[in-house]
Amino acid sequence: MGATGLSGKSVIVTGAASGIGRAAALRFAAEGARVVIADLNAEGAESVVREVESAGGTALAVTGDLSESAVVDAVVTAAVGTFGGIDVLVNNAGVMDTMSAAADVTDAEWERVLRINLTAPFLLTRAVLPHMIAAGGGAIVTTASEASLRGSAAGTAYTASKHGLLGLTRSLAVMYRDQGIRANAIAPGGTATGITADVRIDPGAHGPAVIGRHFVNMGRICEPEEQAAAIVHLASDAASGINGVVLPVDNAWAAV
Repeated sequence: MGATGLSGKSVIVTGAASGIGRAAALRFAAEGARVVIADLNAEGAESVVREVESAGGTALAVTGDLSESAVVDAVVTAAVGTFGGIDVLVNNAGVMDTMSAAADVTDAEWERVLRINLTAPFLLTRAVLPHMIAAGGGAIVTTASEASLRGSAAGTAYTASKHGLLGLTRSLAVMYRDQGIRANAIAPGGTATGITADVRIDPGAHGPAVIGRHFVNMGRICEPEEQAAAIVHLASDAASGINGVVLPVDNAWAAV
């Protein structure tokens, strides 16, 4: 536990009620960190808090839509007020799209996916930065996607949102490195989580047919715990020299 330097640290994990976020929250808590479980699913978030506490860890839940500024403020206030600051932010929450090509994407789908997948992480990152700067540093880890690395792993809206997360990560790494803040991302391949795509297969929906041909190269499905291990490593002291990196955790899909 000591090697990671996470014991006693204050950590926010979004989308932590299930999947990769839950696995990351449990792993941070096992390393001795105090964890804010942020998620839209109140019941799921409280369930993860109970898991952490039953294992002897410390956690609290804050629920709501992280694309809303009031919820972002509530998450930051809870972390600072209860745990005394924010040492690590994990931007993990996200949604899939309908796997649609650009001509088939509605305004509503585009705005929803970009708002949740890209704007919400930006809002929360912007809110935590002053606290990290005042403390002399911190670590930000973002869950991007295989769709951040290619144009054939999801629909247009999701792909654009996840490419945007790489730009956000790299900008943060360069602009805040002299203030002790590291920003990195993981790019998960297929992972056994609850996130699903509402795929429309019809003559006008070009996305699924095109994308389907590329999934043969995906390889085996990873477990959420494998993604969580990478997140915790990037947030830990063991990764102190790693900044601005996008780490595929995809069983070599990105190498195909």
